[in-house]
Amino acid sequence: MKKILVTGGAGFIGSHLCERLLDKGNEVICLDNYFTGAKRNIVHLLDNPFFELVRHDITHPYFVEVDEIYNLACPASPIHYQYNPIKTIKTSVVGAVNMLGLAKRVKAKILQASTSEVYGDPQIHPQTEDYWGNVNPIGLRSCYDEGKRCAETLFMDYHLQNNVNIKIVRIFNTYGPNMHPDDGRVVSNFIMQALQGKDITIFGDGMQTRSFQYVDDLIEGMIRMMDTKPEFLGPVNLGNPNEFTMLELAETIIRLTNSKSKLVNLSLPKDDPKQRQPDINLAKKELNGWEPKIQLEEGLIKTIEYFNTLI
Repeated sequence: MKKILVTGGAGFIGSHLCERLLDKGNEVICLDNYFTGAKRNIVHLLDNPFFELVRHDITHPYFVEVDEIYNLACPASPIHYQYNPIKTIKTSVVGAVNMLGLAKRVKAKILQASTSEVYGDPQIHPQTEDYWGNVNPIGLRSCYDEGKRCAETLFMDYHLQNNVNIKIVRIFNTYGPNMHPDDGRVVSNFIMQALQGKDITIFGDGMQTRSFQYVDDLIEGMIRMMDTKPEFLGPVNLGNPNEFTMLELAETIIRLTNSKSKLVNLSLPKDDPKQRQPDINLAKKELNGWEPKIQLEEGLIKTIEYFNTLI
């Protein structure tokens, strides 16, 4: 049994990770300040004697003896990370310093949940891990994009200077149960609008593309990454390489929900990427053949069922 700390553990991805780690026979400490996380995501775990829930903000130091740390804490949707951009970048940067300091003191292995946003509005397609990105450092999304880029730098420097055992994953668009219904992300937006019979709002002409990964596939990739040999640090892309336009996504959700919603077009937000697709060859090679198993329609059906329970 390993003792594992999950920051942001009551969030969308963190709650699934906590559950999976407990199922594997570990002791889990879930740290969250509930800015975007919610107790309802992990309330079913509270009776487990090996699960501990702590209300804490990682911009402040935290002291505990653990074997592994998964650093997931940070608002990840534009509507939330732009609400308080200074707090967002502090969570990424100061939070990383605090968690890396903890890992250094107790000799824990630590995984950073980075993001495909480090690639910005990419000029190569699909994105490989050796691409440095095309990021606006002073834009509306910069608090998140540059915060995550700086966190990756900190992780690498703590490894090089202090020999901290680090892992870095870059997470591409992920969806599934426990998503916040009002997080402003495209999957949750479209599903909520369709279920409520509202117009489905598409930014731009709807031809910009994304690749959508179901949360169970991501969790499997993160755990495999944590278990890789010490010399493999990452970063490694975790995402589904199948690419869809926003128009295709909207039409699929309308069909699966039997909705009467109509499509309406709004202006494209500033710095919104036109394309986003991961190259996952490195993940396949280093993570024992990892690749997404759940394709879009199957995952959307499960996610729609979840949002139905909220409505």
